[in-house]
Amino acid sequence: MALTPSIFPASRSPFSKTVAVLGAGITGLAAAHRLTERGHRVRVFEQSGRLGGAIRTENVDGWLVEAGPNSLLADPAVSALIGELGLTDEVVQAQPGARNRYLVRRGRVLAAPLSPPAFFRSPLFSPAAKIRAVVELVSGRRRRTTDLSLADFVRSHFGQEMVDYALDPFVSGVYAGDPRKLSARHSFPKLWELEQTHGSLLRGHRAVAQARAQRNEPAPAIISFAHGLQTLPYALASRIPPGALSLGVRLEGLVPGPRWNVIWNNGTAAHTEAFDAVVAALPAAGLAGLRIGPLAERPLAGLDAIEHPPLASLFLGYRREQVRHPLDGFGLLVPSLEKRSILGVLFSSSLFPGRAPAGHVALTVMAGGVRRPDLAALSAAELMSAVREDLSSLLGVTGEPVFQRHHFWPRAIPQYNLGYDCHLEAIAACERSHPGLWIGGQARTGISLPACIAAGEALALRVGPS
Repeated sequence: MALTPSIFPASRSPFSKTVAVLGAGITGLAAAHRLTERGHRVRVFEQSGRLGGAIRTENVDGWLVEAGPNSLLADPAVSALIGELGLTDEVVQAQPGARNRYLVRRGRVLAAPLSPPAFFRSPLFSPAAKIRAVVELVSGRRRRTTDLSLADFVRSHFGQEMVDYALDPFVSGVYAGDPRKLSARHSFPKLWELEQTHGSLLRGHRAVAQARAQRNEPAPAIISFAHGLQTLPYALASRIPPGALSLGVRLEGLVPGPRWNVIWNNGTAAHTEAFDAVVAALPAAGLAGLRIGPLAERPLAGLDAIEHPPLASLFLGYRREQVRHPLDGFGLLVPSLEKRSILGVLFSSSLFPGRAPAGHVALTVMAGGVRRPDLAALSAAELMSAVREDLSSLLGVTGEPVFQRHHFWPRAIPQYNLGYDCHLEAIAACERSHPGLWIGGQARTGISLPACIAAGEALALRVGPS
């Protein structure tokens, strides 16, 4: 085993730390950037041959394809980071019509209501569901002593119809999951907090909006970049010192001591390098595989039990005349009760400019998830055959696409299901047992891009000042 010479200059400040960052997804890159800015010396280890994790952008002949996330919610922290990285001029805002959403009920594609008056006029929901919403607005505080499923949580406020035709498709679009299995407390913690502080979720949302207005703070915008979301991880990577990012390496073990020894293999030989601290910004499978100590124990092996349903996407390009629907929105979501092959469709070329050549439109079709894992594993041709009828009947799509890209994620999104506390406690216990090891990211603090960025920033703060 080779002892790798440190990449850090011998003249480094005695007060700065050398930090190993495991994972070059958005969480690891955000942590590495912030650690560098704070005066620490970082080394980033990534098993794959590319950076950015789930964020993957492809530009081909005028088509801009996002294989993973398609947009980013620019909350104040994200906006500040974008400005800091000098990316403000690269930002593209979602087009005004993107605020529109569509849902399917009894085979009809209907606009989701965007305001209280629109809700009461909408054919999406029955008079009984509308009355239930009025009752919810005046409901009192609830005391929860235990967690419950997201479906049970929302049902207790709004009834079963809202679970079936609002929550269920929304959860499919966010988690590709099942609201009957997801933990209310962990999958949507902000809803849980609203109930604790306001009782009524509707009153809570209204209070949040009023507080934002008093601060003269606009609602977070939906954004991307002119050249796609991959712009962000590459900008973060550019702030890391040259030579500090190692791709295509296999982590073989971590040995704690006065300093942490990180053992890794670049495909030709094993190397050992010493660090003051280790930041683990890995997905659940990577955390589960961490071997720590001289006996190579796996204290986080239980994280392998976290459900990650498979998910597939088809990016389909059509001539505009091939699609009857106006595509005047963010996209379309399909409730489970509709028994369709697709989870939903993003109207990619309507969401942001520059996603399709002139005279063409782009759709991103999502399939699989907890609902239909069998569909996710199909080949591109088989999946296209399975979704063709849905595209035709719901959006009026005719003929074959003129451009197509297929992406398959065998372990897509971690499901924060009931009982998720045991995984969070295992992570916390691992940190307590191994001072100098800090763990964060998608499996611990939320699945959204803003949550992953915030996790990276928080990890850097936990390492401490230089």
